[in-house]
Amino acid sequence: QVQLVESGGGLVQPGGSLKLSCVASGSILHYHMGWYRQAPGNQRESVATMASGDVTNYADSAKGRFTISRDNAKNTVYLQMNSLKPEDTAVYYCNAAVWANSYWGRGTQVTVSS
Repeated sequence: QVQLVESGGGLVQPGGSLKLSCVASGSILHYHMGWYRQAPGNQRESVATMASGDVTNYADSAKGRFTISRDNAKNTVYLQMNSLKPEDTAVYYCNAAVWANSYWGRGTQVTVSS
């Protein structure tokens, strides 16, 4: 089992940047890692994912603005978010998945507001 702890959220003005981090309690080398978000009243949605072979996939809303990366040596996955918009406001969750197992962190709040 893997525990995930997200950090890096906060309040930022439109157009600003944030970098989220997700630290795992164990090796993520073979895990498919992802960032998801959930805004009030909405379902949780995928933002960006990265397979163990570093193949990435982004939601259309994140393309060109967000970058997912991983440091397997540090058991950490990152989400660099640039050009943030008010509609990016949500709780951001980290996910680690391998085979039939899927683990979630508790999330970190991102608020984009002037």
